[in-house]
Amino acid sequence: MDDLHVPPGPGAPRGLRVPAGELVEQFSRASGPGGQSVNTADSRVQLSLDLGTTTALSEVQRERALERLSARISGTVLTISASEHRSQRRNRTAARQRLATVLRDAVAPPVVRRPSRPTSGSRRRRLEGKRLRSETKRNRRRPTPE
Repeated sequence: MDDLHVPPGPGAPRGLRVPAGELVEQFSRASGPGGQSVNTADSRVQLSLDLGTTTALSEVQRERALERLSARISGTVLTISASEHRSQRRNRTAARQRLATVLRDAVAPPVVRRPSRPTSGSRRRRLEGKRLRSETKRNRRRPTPE
């Protein structure tokens, strides 16, 4: 098994390299496509990575990943399963790609939204709508005796 290479992205400008020794693969029988032979082949792959001890992440990246993935991890171990393909090799590749995507998204810095001012057109439309609503309500009133 080779090292896992995570492509560059926000939060990891040079990408990440997870050593192969830190990845744990487990194989089991998978339900799903494949017909009769799927019951005898261990084609399902579970790929695990301990985010708390991995050398691939810096401390900032580790904190971000643990915070963002808190719903998906057990302790500090992130586990990805793949069983959509019939062959174990293709499931291993799919699990590694999925883990790389999850890691890249997890270490990205949070997007800060800077509030913007309303455009002049939106202000004009809002005031025009208020004026029309006011006129509609004014026309519903009982006429004044004049």
